[in-house]
Amino acid sequence: MELYIDSANLSEIQAMASTGIISGVTTNPTLLAKEDPTLDVKELIKHIHATIGGHVSVEVISTDTKGMLKEADEILKWFPEATIKIPMIPNGLSAVKELSKQNIPTNVTLIFSPGQALAANNAGATYVSVFLGRLDDIGQDGVAVVKETCEIWDRHGLESMIIAASIRHPIHVLECAKAGADIATTPYKILQQLMKHPLTDAGVASFIADHEKMMSAKGGK
Repeated sequence: MELYIDSANLSEIQAMASTGIISGVTTNPTLLAKEDPTLDVKELIKHIHATIGGHVSVEVISTDTKGMLKEADEILKWFPEATIKIPMIPNGLSAVKELSKQNIPTNVTLIFSPGQALAANNAGATYVSVFLGRLDDIGQDGVAVVKETCEIWDRHGLESMIIAASIRHPIHVLECAKAGADIATTPYKILQQLMKHPLTDAGVASFIADHEKMMSAKGGK
C-alpha cells in the first residue's frame, strides 16, 4: 500500500519526502488555509510537487459542474501534473465524467459509503477517497466501510484506486492495508508515529552506549 501525506505544509512534506516512505500528497482548502496566508498557493503547490515528484491532488471549490470544469482547466494550465480533486456530489460526478474523457486524473473526495465509492468509480474516477476518520467521529465504523469497498473492488475488478483518507491514528493505516486499500493519505504526525517504536529507540540507545564502552576500553589499553 502506498503512503501519501495529507498536508499543505512544505516543511512537513520535505521531511517525509526525505525518508522515502511517501509517493504523493493530498491537499484541500482547509489544509491550505492553515498555512501562511501571504503565500502564493500556486507557487506552494508547485513547490510541493517539486519536493515529492509524485501524485499531488488539488481540490476545486465550485459546486456546479461548469464551475468545477473551469477550475480544473485553470489548475491544469499552471500545474499540468495535477490530479483534480472533486467532491462526491452529483455535479461532481458529471465533472469527473467529462474529465475522464480527456484522460485527466481525478480524485473523488468526501466519500463515506461503498455506494458512493462505486458511483465515483462508474463516473470514471481515478481515485476514490474514503473518509474513515470522520465516520469514526460520529460513532460509525470507518474501517468497515473501507473493507466493504475493497471487497466490492475485488469481486468486480474495478479500476479506481482506493484511498483511505481522514486517518486518525497508525492503526487506521494498518487496518486499511489489511483491507486492501491502495493508498493511505496520512497526516505528518501519524506518519511519524508509524515509523517509531520505543523498543527501536531503546535498542539504538543501547547499541550506541555499548559501542562507546567498547571504544573507551580500547582507548584505555
